[in-house]
Amino acid sequence: MPNPTAAMLVIGDEILSGRTRDSNLHYLSGELTRHGISLCEARVVADDHAAIVAAVRALSSQYDHLFTSGGIGPTHDDITADAIADSFGAPISHRADAMALLGAHYERQGLPFNEARQRMARIPDGAVLIDNPVSIAPGFSLGNTHVMAGVPRIFEAMLASVLPTLTGGAPLLSQSLRVMRGEGDIATDFASLAAEFPTLSMGSYPFTQNGAYGTNLVVRGTDPALVDAAMIKLTRMFG
Repeated sequence: MPNPTAAMLVIGDEILSGRTRDSNLHYLSGELTRHGISLCEARVVADDHAAIVAAVRALSSQYDHLFTSGGIGPTHDDITADAIADSFGAPISHRADAMALLGAHYERQGLPFNEARQRMARIPDGAVLIDNPVSIAPGFSLGNTHVMAGVPRIFEAMLASVLPTLTGGAPLLSQSLRVMRGEGDIATDFASLAAEFPTLSMGSYPFTQNGAYGTNLVVRGTDPALVDAAMIKLTRMFG
């Protein structure tokens, strides 16, 4: 049985403008690989309600899971929660459990639980809160969509809360062979090997070193015996 599939939606003008470098996609892909969920697509959209709704509807209908990052803070441009609610046709309001979490947190901090901070307690009806041990403000899961913060440390903590609740498949294994030959020299034989192992994923990634061309040949799959067998043949071909 194939592994569950997933997509990621990165939300934020700051990503598209180049002001902020996204690291959450890289982190998510590694964690999903270990959990046995195949990340199949990633998109980046601006802080635009219609764009977020369109992307959420498309990706959540195509894949088993959708992970989003960004846009759930206290400022006016944090519009992700409203867009997610609209995507699923769910009402959104200040949730009592989220209000209690945040209210207690700001009381401990000696800070006012003002209107801006209360925005972070606006959760769509039917959503399940995602724990945030870093800054308390929760993410949430609605349907198959998991809505998390954009700040990497908080995103990673939220993901650690979500992943144990998801059913994964076999972890994706990866082995590679580095050869000092260009892709054009190895393409035909490499394609023949890929055809011999249709359930494995094989890719070639060129590089240059001291003016010479080389290629990293990568074999991926969930069956360790098949991956090993393919690597043995690959090494005989090009090692």
